[in-house]
Formats: sequence, structure tokens, C-alpha cells
Amino acid sequence: MQIVYYFYAALKLGGPQRKVSFSVPTGNFGDIYAGYLAKCMGLPVDRLIVATNKNDILHRFLSSNEYSIAKLTKTFSPSMDILVSSNFERYLFDLFDRDSTALAAFMFRFGKEILSVSKKQWQSAKDCFDSASVDDEVTCSVIAEVFSSHGKLLDPHTAVGLKSARICRELKNDTETPMITLATAHPAKFAEAIAAAGLDNPALPQHLADLFEREECYTIVANDLSEVTNFINAKV
Repeated sequence: MQIVYYFYAALKLGGPQRKVSFSVPTGNFGDIYAGYLAKCMGLPVDRLIVATNKNDILHRFLSSNEYSIAKLTKTFSPSMDILVSSNFERYLFDLFDRDSTALAAFMFRFGKEILSVSKKQWQSAKDCFDSASVDDEVTCSVIAEVFSSHGKLLDPHTAVGLKSARICRELKNDTETPMITLATAHPAKFAEAIAAAGLDNPALPQHLADLFEREECYTIVANDLSEVTNFINAKV
């Protein structure tokens, strides 16, 4: 469904007559995979930027052809605190020419050693994707700078995406192709990051203003597969 975002944004900026690029804050490679599919469908996407925080498995792969698990770092952008990007295997399937046997053999070694793909496969990935890794200090500085310059308060994930867009655009020396950074969440969800940026945390949106005063509704189900299955069946 996220493919729609890319077509809508590109058409707003002159597509399909002109190319556009996207910077996507991502840990699990889901949303940016939708951008890749949009490109496969014919949308004139120039670059897809994989914007990561310190948990940078995707950046390490794209920048140095290293695909391996590192130690988890807790960051201000928790939705990107992911060690293994499960959706990335969907892209690897294409990178391996849809050879499921070869991909299965490759993934069987994952977690046991540092993996690399062939030079041809890596170049194919680099022809489509750029990447960057942004730490918490830089994330907060971007939040503060954008608020000071534009009056727009970013959540930390979006700040990672914006900084990555700037880094990659400067490296490519491309000021002509429109660059779209996907915004991902409301800043009120990330009070710690906003405070670290030296700013006041915004109020919740009006429709959520009383969220923490509302009565919680939940059902406790036994830790048993059949009980969970029966509960789902009863509610569907």
C-alpha cells in the first residue's frame, strides 16, 4: 500500500516527466521497499536513500558490502532500532535473480559470519540505493535547526531521513533532482528526543488529547496457541 505515497509525491513534483529521489527513515526496509517496487513499476525514481540510525545494518551493506548483525544500540528513533531487516530479504530475492535456492543458502549463513554479495550484485544495489547513518547527537541538532529555521518540529525518525538526504545529495552533488524526505511520526511521541534538542514537547493532537485518561480496553488470553487461535476466530 505504501507504493501509493511515492506515486502521489512524484506526480506533485513533476513526475513522470522528471525524476525524483526519496529519503526514507528505515530499520526494517519495509517502506523503502515500496519505493523500490514503485521504481520497478515505472515511476522515474532517481535515488532511494536508506536513512538509518546507529543500528546500521542496511547502511553497512550498501556502503561496504557487509551484511552482518551488530550490537543493538538504543536510540531516540526506536522504530529503527532493528538488527535484522526482515523486509530486506524481499529485495535480496530480486538481487539473487529470484533464485530462492541461492538466497536460502546465503541466508543460512546469516548470523554465523559476515556476508557479502558478488561485486555485480552489490553494484546493482548501489545503482538504486544510497544510504547514511545518523547518530542521536546529529539527529537532535537537525530537529533544533529545522525548528529554528522553519518553525517545523520533526520527530527523530524524520530528522534522520532529512539529514541522510542532505548527506547523500551533497555526495552526489545533485541540486536539480527534487528530494523528498518521508516524514514518519508525530513529535509528541518522542519527548526525550525533543527535550534533548532543547525544545518543548508539543501537545498531543486534538483527537488524542485525552488519550492517557481514557479507559484501557483489553482481553487477557492464556499463553496457549489454541486459546489465541480461538480468540481470533471468535472476533473475526
